[in-house]
This record gives sequence, structure tokens and C-alpha cells, in this order.
Amino acid sequence: MFVPTIKNVYKTIMKKIIILVAVALLNTAAFAQSTWKSDKMHSKLQFTITHLSVSDVDGEFKDFSATIVSSKPDFSDAKFQMTANTASVNTGVDARDKHLSSGEFFDVANFPTLTFSSTAITKTSNNHYKLTGNLTLHGVTKPATFDLWYRGTITNPMSKTDDAGFQVTGTINRSEYGFGSKYGAPMLSDEVTVKANGEFGKAN
Repeated sequence: MFVPTIKNVYKTIMKKIIILVAVALLNTAAFAQSTWKSDKMHSKLQFTITHLSVSDVDGEFKDFSATIVSSKPDFSDAKFQMTANTASVNTGVDARDKHLSSGEFFDVANFPTLTFSSTAITKTSNNHYKLTGNLTLHGVTKPATFDLWYRGTITNPMSKTDDAGFQVTGTINRSEYGFGSKYGAPMLSDEVTVKANGEFGKAN
């Protein structure tokens, strides 16, 4: 009958410890959080509002940044943070941009940024989600929900790092934020359409 020696018992215990450590490391790697940062050259934050009920006016923010933190490859647990410089609003008309920067609209002197911080993400179909969070505009914070489309992840041929693409669409009601309250419908629609296209590079 085989009687295990102290040496054999020690080896067996060490093998088990090594296996447990290896499994723990694999699990840690699998669930490690990664940070992704928006590529300014390939990202846009746009909005559309209807003027006099007959014409849509488009605009964008030239200066904004966004960050994603996620531990899953399909981004189903992703957390989004976005900040835009309100003074960077651009509609293609200087006089209108100046008016939008005034106290009647963005009031950039008192509210230099608008922000969005996600609080929940819910999968609706393959690569499509509902993204809910807190939107702060004109000094007012309200919950807002947008449609999120995860467009995939590739290896950037230039940087040799991973890039992921997203599109966010949805609407907000400007009256909820006290934005441009002097101008009611039908002068300007209460509903503002938001569309953001983002290319994000993996930072870690």
C-alpha cells in the first residue's frame, strides 16, 4: 500500500495552490476594467432643433471629451462620462453662436460646461442598449435616456491599439432645463434631438 510521504504531500499542496492562483489571475484578467477615451479627430457631438416649425437647425460642440469604463468585451456594463465646453457651440453662423452663448441660452459665463454621467445600461438587442444617466445643462441636472449602438472594436492600423465605436441618439426637452425659456414653440421646438458619434481608444 502506498503511503504518501511528507514530500509528496507538500508537492500536491503546492500544485493545488499554483492552480488556484492561476485561476484567480485568469478571473482577474477577465474582469479587469478598461478605460477608453474619445478620439477628438473622429468624434462628434451634435444637436438639432426645429425653427418656426418648418426648418431644422443643426449644431455641434467643437470641444468635448468622453470616457468609458468597462470590464466586458460587449460593453454591457459600460459607464460613460462626457463633458462639453458650452462656449464651443457651433451652428455655422457666428451671430447665432454668439446668441446661444448668451444668458438667454447656454449662459456660458455661468455654466461653462454641460455633462452626462451614466447610471445604468440595459441591453435591448445585439450591440444595442438603453443608456440612462444624469444630464446637466444650464445648471440643471435631470435623468435622461438615450439609445446606444456599439459598432464594434478593431485594432487601429495606425496606433496598433484597440478602438471601439459608438453612436448615441435621443431627444431631450429644453424646457426641463430652463434653456431658452424666452423662446417658446413654435419659435423653437421644445424637443432637441441629440446625436453623438464616438471613436474611443483603449487607454489601459
